[in-house]
Amino acid sequence: MRLVAQGRVQAVSVMAAAPAWARDAAMLREAASGRADVGLHLDLTAFPVQPALRRPLPHWIAATALRAVDGRAIEREIQEQLWRFEQAWGGPPDHVDGHQHVHQLPVVRERLVAVLQQRYAGRLPWLRSTRQPRVPGAGLAAFKPWVIEQLGAAALARMARRQGFAQNGRLLGVYGFDGDAASYLQRLAGWLRLAQPRDLLMCHPALAQVPGDAIAKARMAEYQALSSPAVPALLQAAGVRLRRLATA
Repeated sequence: MRLVAQGRVQAVSVMAAAPAWARDAAMLREAASGRADVGLHLDLTAFPVQPALRRPLPHWIAATALRAVDGRAIEREIQEQLWRFEQAWGGPPDHVDGHQHVHQLPVVRERLVAVLQQRYAGRLPWLRSTRQPRVPGAGLAAFKPWVIEQLGAAALARMARRQGFAQNGRLLGVYGFDGDAASYLQRLAGWLRLAQPRDLLMCHPALAQVPGDAIAKARMAEYQALSSPAVPALLQAAGVRLRRLATA
């Protein structure tokens, strides 16, 4: 919320079944009004409404690839998370993406698109694409972004085009959650140099560590970097202007 107020973040994704959402929605509404898109971070691995669906990402990758999942249970989960978002937010989401990118997996993406068409015909949210930029000579640094894209970016993009959903152009900001604030600023400069219109730069900032969070140190380093007075100069050098995707 501080980064939204600072003009550094233009979209916020929320886990609607996580404990903090109902408590903090009003605070986010005040911070984000007119400044940022707010959407659903579809979650099957951390805080799903149905406890039986809570499984680690490798399970979902394998099970959905084999289509060995209960599509009706996934659809109920999507409906319930959207309902919880609406109840706390007072309206529909500006966008939908996924925790660990589960929104693009087989079965999940089909059910998600169908539910969104049913609930929001005439005002469809934009969907996050995980399509990655092609960086010559990136080597091993390109492997994680490539894997994320291969999990379903192309299939989701085809569905989005057919059904009238907008998407971001490409997804920047993927890295191994290593390094400090200075190294994140270096990465940020590189991502900004790669940026094209409608690209989305994913980030995970936090002010403090939460017990059990595997990337807590990286979150704090990201916040330190993103709130840095060095950011305006990086934007200017790259010729980048930050905007809400819903209004772009």
